[in-house]
Amino acid sequence: MSLRALWIISHEKGENASVRFSRRFATVEHRYKSLAGSSYVSVPEDSNFLQLLLTELGLSRSNKNFVAARDDCLYRPRSPAVELCLDGKKTLWPVLALSQGPLILACLPLVDIPSESRPPLASLLSVSQGLTLLAGLQAFLFSSGGKLDNEGLVARVAALPSLLLQICPLGTPLDIPLVGTPATPTVPTSAVNQKQPAWKTGLHRGRPTVNVAVVETVRSMQFGDQSRQDLWDVYGTVTCKCEVEGVLPNVTVTLSLPHNGSPLQDILVHPCVTSLDLSILTASSLDNADGSAFSGPYKFPFSPPLEPFRLCSYTSQVPVPPILGSYQLKEEENSLRVNVSLKLHESVKNSFEFCEALLPFFNRNQMGNVDVKVSSGQVDVTKEKNRLIWALGQKFPKSREVTLEGKITFSGSSQGPSDPLCTGLTAYIELHLKVPDTTLSGCSVDQHSVQVYSSAKPKIITSRELQSKDYFIWNSTGPAPMSSGQMMT
Repeated sequence: MSLRALWIISHEKGENASVRFSRRFATVEHRYKSLAGSSYVSVPEDSNFLQLLLTELGLSRSNKNFVAARDDCLYRPRSPAVELCLDGKKTLWPVLALSQGPLILACLPLVDIPSESRPPLASLLSVSQGLTLLAGLQAFLFSSGGKLDNEGLVARVAALPSLLLQICPLGTPLDIPLVGTPATPTVPTSAVNQKQPAWKTGLHRGRPTVNVAVVETVRSMQFGDQSRQDLWDVYGTVTCKCEVEGVLPNVTVTLSLPHNGSPLQDILVHPCVTSLDLSILTASSLDNADGSAFSGPYKFPFSPPLEPFRLCSYTSQVPVPPILGSYQLKEEENSLRVNVSLKLHESVKNSFEFCEALLPFFNRNQMGNVDVKVSSGQVDVTKEKNRLIWALGQKFPKSREVTLEGKITFSGSSQGPSDPLCTGLTAYIELHLKVPDTTLSGCSVDQHSVQVYSSAKPKIITSRELQSKDYFIWNSTGPAPMSSGQMMT
């Protein structure tokens, strides 16, 4: 595996972006030019590359919110490998980009196959090895504990030329394994007999500790109308922080599902995973479920980096959303009659870290008199007098159902906020919730299933939680935006 080019870019939320470091490898470029022949695409100048990458990542200052090459429905992003569109219908692919805080680390690996064929990224060894190198450089630049001060960054960037001479001479990284480590775990030998990879910046000393967190996010669009189908989806991430002695320690994390759990689909794994059952990677939410989908347990053997990382992500097709809602508005003169009902599904744990419903009202005067009653929780009006906040607390009542009803008069002296979508009776409730120690799919990590091959007894910490994002309940007595098919993650 070799690199054609490497970049380190700094920015402030897309502003004041600049290339802090770049390196092109002429010998690798000459090899690629010979391999590519007439389809050869040269590496653009730093300024052009910077603008192209920021546009692709949605960080540019361009006034164009819609970029056809990036935002068209037919385009399927393959982050962290992106495609940059150059002049003359030429493309630069695959550009690997890792972003953390104010830094973007990017590289262009040498791919010795025609770019037109576009094989799956998982089959390209240069992609996984390029990501491994970027992750190592990322750990080096953030070695002060995740916080990056300008002086520290300047010093580390200044050290990169000499560092690259050691770990990536002539564009070819050293000590990046050409094949995965064996699937059968073995107790690692002492660090004396193992050569530390150049991309690993340090070793852990002390009691081994493994922290695994499963976070599932649910999104929903509910209409309360039989003519319009409610939509919801669930996606999850498994993050790890492993402090384990050894140069290449072996850790195995197993995800389990209950007997009636929904199989995990669309699974993406971190490059440090050393082996995986093919049936895990091929399960897709686009396929018709026939009951034969692999339902676990899902084992992930890996050799972890020192920094926290996302071990895998997945989707799950659960039968119902956690909270079903009904929202009805009836317009009267300068006022609205409001009727809301929320029901917590019996399969969801009735114990919230927080749960609140936001009822915004657009294109109206500010609220005057607010006369509403709730069966549970507390209602407040924001200081802007354009939104109700219904705090439901940490638990639904025994019936698992709560209601809000009453009348809101819009007699304020000034106009509230406007929204081109929410006119007339087009209105919504947005739910925000977090439920600890539960997931909708039932996915969990048992402490006893985490295997750490270490001479000392490890400390294992596991957790899981459910949270909401873009969870909307639309007024059923007014028009609402329509959508067809699945919600996309």
